[in-house]
Amino acid sequence: MTDAQETAEDTSLRTTGGAPPDDVAPAPIPLLEPREGIPPVAASDDALARVIADFAAGTGPVAVDAERASGYRYGQRAYLVQLRREGAGSALIDPVGCPDLSGLGEALGPAEWILHAATQDLPCLRDIGMTPTSLFDTELAGRLAGFPRVGLGAMVESVLGYALEKGHSAVDWSTRPLPDPWLRYAALDVELLVDLRNALEEELERQGKLGWALEEFAAIASAPPAPPRKDPWRRTSGMHKVRRRRQIAVVRELWTVRDQVAQRRDISPGKVLGDAAIIEAALALPANVHALTALPGFGHRMGRRQLEQWQAAVDRAKELPESELPQPGQQPAGPPPPRSWADKDPAAAARLSAARAAVSELAERLHMPQENLITPDTVRRVCWEPPKALTPGAVETALAGHGARRWQIEQVGPLLLRALDTSI
Repeated sequence: MTDAQETAEDTSLRTTGGAPPDDVAPAPIPLLEPREGIPPVAASDDALARVIADFAAGTGPVAVDAERASGYRYGQRAYLVQLRREGAGSALIDPVGCPDLSGLGEALGPAEWILHAATQDLPCLRDIGMTPTSLFDTELAGRLAGFPRVGLGAMVESVLGYALEKGHSAVDWSTRPLPDPWLRYAALDVELLVDLRNALEEELERQGKLGWALEEFAAIASAPPAPPRKDPWRRTSGMHKVRRRRQIAVVRELWTVRDQVAQRRDISPGKVLGDAAIIEAALALPANVHALTALPGFGHRMGRRQLEQWQAAVDRAKELPESELPQPGQQPAGPPPPRSWADKDPAAAARLSAARAAVSELAERLHMPQENLITPDTVRRVCWEPPKALTPGAVETALAGHGARRWQIEQVGPLLLRALDTSI
């Protein structure tokens, strides 16, 4: 009997993916307390050793979650790790006190990890030595199965009939000690993940999509870490307003100084200086601290020393020789924005329009988001530079070259072949 079955007898799917329920589902059951109570937080080597022993002796898949301090601290490190496994119960681990969890990762061996929105948690788990060999992503499973709401709380409610308390999702998880209500919330996040996984597997099997999901999960588990972004300062919100190279240099300089300060103080960059303030300074090119103070985001609450720091950054950008100024809006690799296709290549625009319509229709028929059926970027690239030989094999090769999985190629390949050659 599974965890949820121990708590209530009826845990059948309340809402099947892609179709409305036959009748009104009963009110969800509030899940207020972990079955064994709130686990103690493992924050020492001895406590971690006990968790490792318990989970090594457990059986079946392992529910895994991590809490970060986004918006409060610099970077995306984990500040709490939650696990649950049959025979081991639940565990809470403090990665500040136990920064190396590679021993736990090794103890879990080839066990399947169950995560919700795996790509969000895997980078911070990898940083502390935990990397799965196989996984099941309940959020992605919900998307493929056609559920309209795929947040953890919504999935647990619609699939298992329980209501999770979600009031602490955006708190500062770097706080120490962590309050009991936060720990209760964290433990409940893994309480029913195994049951959710099992129910979604059954639903995917019913829809004939389980093989598709397994391909997606394998791709996530085997994906290498994302490379560092090139020129991350170009992602400053409001960057589209900045046109002149000298102004762009101010954005780069202010962003760089802000990042250095944020990293040194271990604080979210937005709490050091907002993006809007960076853009205002770039557009105004203030001549001195007095002029800077008059700009939004640099008001009276900011100390003189800070203001001088930001003005010095502006001055450095203003003094750069022309040869060292950044180029405006570097075009990313790949096709141009679709809005310009009609002028640049009308035939490509027609191919893209046909492809988008076909993909949209198929996604609706399969009850899944278009971006999960095939990424919009892949469609754009194939339509902009189609294979020279418009054959099924050539289109399949092109899709695979852009990272499409086998199931996606089988579903979308014939549609794109027709869109690429309107004579077919």
